[in-house]
Amino acid sequence: MAVPVKPTSKSKPYALRKFTVEEYHKLAEVGILGEDDRVELIEGEIVVNSPIGSRHAACVNRLTHLVTQRVGDRAIVSVQNPIRLSEHSEPQPDLALLKPRPDFYANEHPKPEDVLLIVEVAETSLEYDHEVKLPLYAGCGIPEVWLVDVTRRRVEIFKKPQGERYTSARALMKADEAFAPEALPELRLTLREIFG
Repeated sequence: MAVPVKPTSKSKPYALRKFTVEEYHKLAEVGILGEDDRVELIEGEIVVNSPIGSRHAACVNRLTHLVTQRVGDRAIVSVQNPIRLSEHSEPQPDLALLKPRPDFYANEHPKPEDVLLIVEVAETSLEYDHEVKLPLYAGCGIPEVWLVDVTRRRVEIFKKPQGERYTSARALMKADEAFAPEALPELRLTLREIFG
C-alpha cells in the first residue's frame, strides 16, 4: 500500500507554469478567457478577482468623475484597463493616470514609464494589494500608488519606489485633508469627495 507523502516547503508535488503576456492574450483570442472575465496576469499567474461590490464600484465611479473633471488634457484617465508591467504581469488597476499620447495607447498597452499614478480601490482586497500589488508596482518603478480603503474610509499614499517597496508611505484619515498626486499637484482631492 502506498503511503501518501505530505508536501513540504522543499518538495512540490506539482510545477507551476508561468504565462507570458502574449500567451495570456492568446487565451482571450481563442476564447478560453472572455472579455467579461475578471482576471489579470500577475507574475505569470492568472488571478481571478473578486466580484465588485457596490461601495467599491461607487468609489471608482466617484474617483473617475472627480479626476476626469480636474485633470483635463494633462493626463489620460484609464479605468480598470491593463498596464503592461513586464513580460509576465499585466494588472488592471481600478484607475491609472497616464502620460498623454495622441493615440490614447491604441497600438499597445501602457508600460511603467507611461504611468503617473495608479489607484487601487479595496473593499476586500487590501491585504492582497499590500502584499502582492505594491511590491509589483514598486519593482516596476511606478512612481506613486494610492490604496483607497472603502471599509475604513482612508487613503494610503505610496511614493519613491526602491526595489520592491516604496520608501515614502502615509495614510490619510481626515475627511477634509487635501492631497494630490506628485505628478499633478493641481489635482487636489479630499477623502470627503472620494467617499461621498
